[in-house]
Amino acid sequence: MTIRPSYTRHLPHQIPEGFPLFLTWNLKGAMPRAVIAQLVQERQRLEKQAPRPGETIAQRRAREYKIVFAMADRFLDQATDGPMHLKDPGAARIVENAILSGAGAKYDLFAWCVMPSHVHVLLTPHGELSKVTQQIKGSTAYQINALQHARGRVFWPDESYDHWSRDETEMHRIIDDIENNPVAAELCQRPEEWPWSSARYRFDWPLGEAYKPVGQASA
Repeated sequence: MTIRPSYTRHLPHQIPEGFPLFLTWNLKGAMPRAVIAQLVQERQRLEKQAPRPGETIAQRRAREYKIVFAMADRFLDQATDGPMHLKDPGAARIVENAILSGAGAKYDLFAWCVMPSHVHVLLTPHGELSKVTQQIKGSTAYQINALQHARGRVFWPDESYDHWSRDETEMHRIIDDIENNPVAAELCQRPEEWPWSSARYRFDWPLGEAYKPVGQASA
């Protein structure tokens, strides 16, 4: 396994090759600086703690990430103000279509969910992750700004949150977390009821298998 160099804006990133990546993109302004500072402080606090008996470095990093990510996601789900541009069904459809358009050709897609202020995706890129995210963010920002008569608006921040899935068990947990996000946020009662999520395809799409777009031949 190759892990590309980590980089840091607000939170550290690790980009491995050939592993599913759990990505989160929130709208510009949806994550205030004060909240970002709290997330950084929490990560620093966790890093200063003594290691747990028998816990590897990789396991510790995964545990720390889950705690910090849960804090960030909880804030986004509970926010009552700030940008909610993706509550617009037309905007949510644009984002979902952009995600689906690259499935199979540019990445293996395992799950997605478009929330009012953020997006979750689990995928394995076939090339550079930055090109994948830039294309999705660039095309959706242009289309949604046109739809909402807000040309020139900064739609997405540069920052993304990513975490790589280390094994099948974690991958399945991440899929469940993504697809249950609307239920946790009390936007619907069952995951499959949310119109902008992979959950509505789960009745004949096994966990862990890459999504196959309509018309794409089965392996």
